[in-house]
Amino acid sequence: MRLLLDLGNSRLKWALQGPSPAWLAQGVLEWREDLATLPDAAWAGFPRSTQVVGASVVDDAREQRVAAVLRQAFDSAPEWLRTPASACGVRNAYAEPQRLGVDRFLAMVAAHATHREPCVLASAGTALVLDALAADGRHLGGLIAPGVQLMQRSLLDATALVRPQRPGDILQLADNTADAVTSGCWQAAAALIERFHAQMRPRLGGEPALILDGGDAPRLAPLLSLPVQVGQDSVLRGLALWADAHMPTPASH
Repeated sequence: MRLLLDLGNSRLKWALQGPSPAWLAQGVLEWREDLATLPDAAWAGFPRSTQVVGASVVDDAREQRVAAVLRQAFDSAPEWLRTPASACGVRNAYAEPQRLGVDRFLAMVAAHATHREPCVLASAGTALVLDALAADGRHLGGLIAPGVQLMQRSLLDATALVRPQRPGDILQLADNTADAVTSGCWQAAAALIERFHAQMRPRLGGEPALILDGGDAPRLAPLLSLPVQVGQDSVLRGLALWADAHMPTPASH
């Protein structure tokens, strides 16, 4: 068995991979939770010989905390994937490949394996990240902007009078501050995705599939005027594909 880890900015996602395509188990841990309780709460009963591989975009301190917990739970430390120049048919556009977030690369690996057609990938989480992927696996590049929640917090932190008294609703036209802030940030995210998708059509040689993932994806998808596929566990699925191709198959117990 293989334990897959996705260490994101807001949370840690994990999945237990077995011989079948479906996860044997999976879960999510918010970073504010106590990592020390994780093995007992989530991984109790997993064989100590379970192979552990992870993708991380967090700081060294958090990565080391997770590694220490894993060393106690299993026989070995995790293997961290660092962004390669190419793997699994995907070719990184960055001149310095390691500077591309490994989560972005793995999402493209998952998309390329599933679609084999031009794709625009949008990840809506702490950041809103956009990538263009050609049918042959060539990464054209992408954009990074604040995610919706970060956009809202930035606006509130930088202004004196914008202080909504309640969570806002998403509307086309708002007649109060709470709805105006919420609507403006969500509509801005949707508009950037649609603009990027339109600009990539000629570059990708056709109508690219739009794949939306991340914690805000379910709420953002209805705001888009384009056909959209809401992905799930894209980073973990890409990590599983990479591990299958580049790591020895873990022995079953």
